[in-house]
Amino acid sequence: MTAEATTEKARIGAPSIAGFTEEGEQLVPSKVDRHHSHGVQVMASRAERLTSHDVADFALPTGREEEWRFTPVRELANLLSDAAGDGDVLDVTVEAPAAFVQRTLRAGEAPRGATLVPADRAAVVASANADEALFIQVPSNAELDEPVRVVLTGKGAGRRSNSHVVVEALENSRAVVILEHDGSADHNGNVEVFVREGARLTVVSVQLWEDDAKHLAQHDAEVAKDAVYKHIAVTLGGKIVRLNSNVRYAGEGAEAELLGLYFADAGQHLEHRSFVDHNVANCTSNVLYKGALQGKGAHTVWVGDVLIQKQAEGTDSYEKNQNLVLTDGCRADSVPNLEIETGLIEGAGHASATGRFDDQHLFYLMARGIPEDVARRLVVRGFLNEIIQKIKVPALEERLTEAVERELAAGDN
Repeated sequence: MTAEATTEKARIGAPSIAGFTEEGEQLVPSKVDRHHSHGVQVMASRAERLTSHDVADFALPTGREEEWRFTPVRELANLLSDAAGDGDVLDVTVEAPAAFVQRTLRAGEAPRGATLVPADRAAVVASANADEALFIQVPSNAELDEPVRVVLTGKGAGRRSNSHVVVEALENSRAVVILEHDGSADHNGNVEVFVREGARLTVVSVQLWEDDAKHLAQHDAEVAKDAVYKHIAVTLGGKIVRLNSNVRYAGEGAEAELLGLYFADAGQHLEHRSFVDHNVANCTSNVLYKGALQGKGAHTVWVGDVLIQKQAEGTDSYEKNQNLVLTDGCRADSVPNLEIETGLIEGAGHASATGRFDDQHLFYLMARGIPEDVARRLVVRGFLNEIIQKIKVPALEERLTEAVERELAAGDN
């Protein structure tokens, strides 16, 4: 937003939350010490958002902060407390080809902590209370024929778990890593990803929790020269799920793609946030999240941030969010933000759309003898399948397609 536009907004009427306008964050000079979250923080840049490994730097959120204003924080006291896990509450199993390395990393043991610095209260307490991180490394020049599959199963509703997963794809390797979450727990989970020079890595995070589970997570990735990173978040289960996916670059020619699919039923809160930090020249990014909602109280949130720093000349970036509202009583919040500090770029843009069924699509199908309920399912299936088919793991694509079908059947759409 230009300075003139910001001034005009202020003249018409100030927003109810400091540092936020109807079009996104108000990027004006900071009015408090950005290294401490006590009080209101108004940023000069998205890059100035507080990050720290110190729990004391993050106060308990009240829900009035921009970072938390969409989230039902009153229901997250267990996850936001600085506390260890409740014992044996999370089963972790790994299925993988032979050509990979698996071990654990303690706090401060490289590469853990090299790129993921907690950016909110949930991430910092997870980091502080996860004594060991699962470390998965794909060797240089390796091409894994089968995906690495990590299954995290919660063993008790309301029981606290903290986890940290580190994934490193070494130079010129090729791999897919799938993180599957099921069962029930109050789960804080950080994921840290390194895509080294020339590597191609896909990380798929699937949330298939039971209806009483709560899951807060931060996923951070660093993408090196000529590397390609794809992150896909699929959220279908859980009472409250909030996932932050962040990317930064470590060399020119790097590519990042952040994709998401979510389907919220009655009473579910599914929140996805993304941040692409174009801190290096001549890199590309594409962000696409698609969601569907049905049932009273279904709530989805997508907040997308793209920052193109002054030195990031030649950047090509785009982000888009689309939501399909299937019934009354739903709410979809969608906030795209784009901050550009240099005009020497290939392109940048963002888009957001939320609406009901396209009557023309339904008419086209019904005019050919397809019943309305079947036509509606076909439209939703086609809308969401754009994300599923980008996973490129047939067995998982089939499972997720079946899961979406069950969602549709439950809503009788």
